[in-house]
Amino acid sequence: MSVTAPDPGSAPLLRPIATVGRFAGFTGAVLRRALTRPRFVSATLSHCWTTTMRCLLPVVAVTAPFGMVMSLQGLEIFDLFGAQRLLSGLVSVAVLRELSPVLASVLVAAQGGSSCAAELGSMRIKEELDATEVMAVDSVRFHVVPRVLALTLATPLLNVAGSAAGIVGGYVTAVLLKGEPSGTYIAEMWGLCGPADVWGGLVKTAVFGLTIGLVATWHGFHARGGAAGVGRAVNDTVVHSVVAFIVLNYLLTSALFGSAGAAMGAG
Repeated sequence: MSVTAPDPGSAPLLRPIATVGRFAGFTGAVLRRALTRPRFVSATLSHCWTTTMRCLLPVVAVTAPFGMVMSLQGLEIFDLFGAQRLLSGLVSVAVLRELSPVLASVLVAAQGGSSCAAELGSMRIKEELDATEVMAVDSVRFHVVPRVLALTLATPLLNVAGSAAGIVGGYVTAVLLKGEPSGTYIAEMWGLCGPADVWGGLVKTAVFGLTIGLVATWHGFHARGGAAGVGRAVNDTVVHSVVAFIVLNYLLTSALFGSAGAAMGAG
């Protein structure tokens, strides 16, 4: 009875599918452990605090100028139609729904996600994760879950700071630099948006933070090949997590705000 040898050329085609399957299994294992005890709350809060402090200044430093630029460009367009009062509403909607969630998540991926991947990758290369398993300690529960939960919590917190910075940046450009009436700007700030936009941004960034945490810990936990492997894990973390939550951003925006936009258009 003859046995047909597998075609070596088919391996590269099957490898991405196998990787997706392993990542799905890893995600299920992390979520299952996150929902059961024991929970390492102190480690989670420690990682959350570290990530928030590392990313706070970059998030504010990026979103505030973007809010200023948006206000500047929007004012030029609204001046053509005499609709300057709509400027603050436009800035608020753009910052709360898209600008701050996306920029904050990108910076969390670049700072917090890469840091998690580097830490776990170094632990894998130094066989610290293997030593944890030898001591009958669940390495996924002890090392991975706190980092995933920390990124899930830190990203919405940073989004709040980024949203405030973006809105303040728009106010500075419109009122202090361009001389628009302060009362009108503040009064019309919620004309095009509401509490649902705030909650929607928090929901989006929580999902983005969870995505970043899972991708970062996956690459770090499975790092191979010494220092070069850790570097690859860090690079892959940033690239893959950003691509993943940019795609998720469209789906979440359609689910959270698509019906509201259709209702406004019908009205």
